[in-house]
This record gives sequence, C-alpha cells and structure tokens, in this order.
Amino acid sequence: MKYMRKKSTLIRHKAKCYLRHPPGNEIYRDKDISVFEVDGAKNKVYCQCLCLLSKLFLDHKTLYYDVAPFLFYLLCEADDTGFHVVGYFSKEKVSADNNNLACILTFPQFQRKGYGKFLIALSYELSKHEGKIGSPEKPLSDLGRLSYRSYWTRVLLGILSEHRRPLSVKEIAQMTYIKDEDVIYTLESLKMLRYWKGQKIISATPKLIEMHQQQLRSRQGRARLNPSKLQYTPLAER
Repeated sequence: MKYMRKKSTLIRHKAKCYLRHPPGNEIYRDKDISVFEVDGAKNKVYCQCLCLLSKLFLDHKTLYYDVAPFLFYLLCEADDTGFHVVGYFSKEKVSADNNNLACILTFPQFQRKGYGKFLIALSYELSKHEGKIGSPEKPLSDLGRLSYRSYWTRVLLGILSEHRRPLSVKEIAQMTYIKDEDVIYTLESLKMLRYWKGQKIISATPKLIEMHQQQLRSRQGRARLNPSKLQYTPLAER
C-alpha cells in the first residue's frame, strides 16, 4: 500500500508486485473473512500509508507518521485475486490505560455490513486473550460512540438475559472485559441503572431486556465474529 504520483508508476508496480495480502500474520479466517496483524515498527511505510488513507475519512485523525508503537488489525474480504482490505483498527502495544483500540475505520464502500461491530468485537476478544479489561481510546467520535454503544448494549443484554440473579457492575466488567465506566454508561442509556443510598443498582426486568433485544435484532449486521477461528498470542507472551 503506497501512494504514487503517476498512473504509469502504479501499472508498473502492479506488474511486479506478487503480494496479494497485507504484510504481517493472519490471525483469523472464517470463510471469506480474514484478519491480519501488522506491526507498525516492522511495516512502517505500509502503516503510514494506511493512516494517510484513513485521514481522508476521519476528521479527527492526527497520527500518521509515528506508527511504531502500534499494532494494526486489518479486516479483509478474500476472493480468487487476493485479500482486499475493508477496514481496520489500531491499538497501542503498551497502554497505561488498558486501551484496546486507538483508531477504527470501515471504508465507506464496505459500510453497513456489520464490519465495524466485527472489529469492535475483535478488539475485546484480544483483550480476553490478554486477560485485561479494556476500553477504546477516548474521546470517541459521534459515529464511534454510536457503534460502541450498540456493541456494549448487545453484550450486556446477553449477559443480563443469561443470568437472572442480581449482578454488580464489577461482575459484568469481569465477564465481558468491558470497562466499568462503559458498563455504567450503557446501563444508564438503557435506563437499567438506579441509585439507592449512594449505591448503583442494576434494575433490568426480563420484559425490558427482551424489548431492547428485539430492537437490536432488527439492526443486526451480516458479519459476525467467531472466536473459535481466532489464532492469537498476546504480545507479552511472544
């Protein structure tokens, strides 16, 4: 991935280049969907160009040269001609705040297929493998906030419908690897959190849970993460 000044340069490059997938390791494959992990330190130019391309679609995108501290996870559609990048997210190799995502983008022509939620789900699945409760880097963009709230809502409703006993915010965070503050934000948006004598009490009736789940089913995307297809070793264990 590299920008070129002339069309003739691109044609010459395409004739010589034999690579049909992003650099790095393939960590996920399920039918025609794959994910590649690309190290910003090992593939500096590729990651810089990816960030510059992303800047066309993300107003708040500021990082595009200092890519070495980051890992990039590229989501691809595969066909007979190779692997085609449809979106990606980046994350810091070492984060003091346990951020599991720094930047996320689904390219416009591939939106509304569920790829954004797929990438968010993948970021939390990596957190589970690392044994760390994570959260995206904040502040979130308006679109990012909507995507995350949809994902958090789906996960939390699933947990609450499975466990009929009272659960605390801390217990939900440990089950889902979603940070306490994000759990609280989501429950408040669903009007499932009440305050009693200074304590946060989760108030979720089966009827209220089912009502929210029905709303989510009507907006379900096609791409779904299958955790059993993920082959990932945390960076600290390599």
